[in-house]
Amino acid sequence: MSNENGNPAVELMVDAEPLHVDWYEGLWMRISVGVLVIFIAAVFFSSSAYSIQVPGVYERVDPQNLTDTPFNAPGLHELAPGKYEVYMLAATWQFVPNEIRVPAGSTVKFYVTSPDVQHGFKIMDTNINMMVLPGQVSTLSTTFTEPGTYKLICHEYCGYVAGSPIGHHTMFGQIIVE
Repeated sequence: MSNENGNPAVELMVDAEPLHVDWYEGLWMRISVGVLVIFIAAVFFSSSAYSIQVPGVYERVDPQNLTDTPFNAPGLHELAPGKYEVYMLAATWQFVPNEIRVPAGSTVKFYVTSPDVQHGFKIMDTNINMMVLPGQVSTLSTTFTEPGTYKLICHEYCGYVAGSPIGHHTMFGQIIVE
């Protein structure tokens, strides 16, 4: 079937009446669906190819009583050769601990919580970027393949202490990969 110009046309039946779609309208519909499929495929491919992880809540803790949890002794814990866990507190204007040393090639899983307010947890030059909320334990893991010093920063404004906004810029740490 073709339209009055001799171009191919498609007719669809809607409520027993034909719905006319010219060839160029059909072409644009196909192009639109194709672009949508390519976009969705690109999102799935990039998330798997670049090991993008969505931060999750590992567990909940009482932010006022962190003495009964693994956070009573924050720091680096070796599970096996090349495999570590880090329990870290993001408190008012400080990370505890604020320096961690691991061997190159190590896989490190971070468990981070806050006893006071919302904080950010960003390790520069990696894909680690989490929100740290009081009462929630946020987790992500990464493998440090390249030796060097990785800066750890809080990218969420932490608020006032005693009416003073001074100090947020001092909330940083470092991870030294040897």
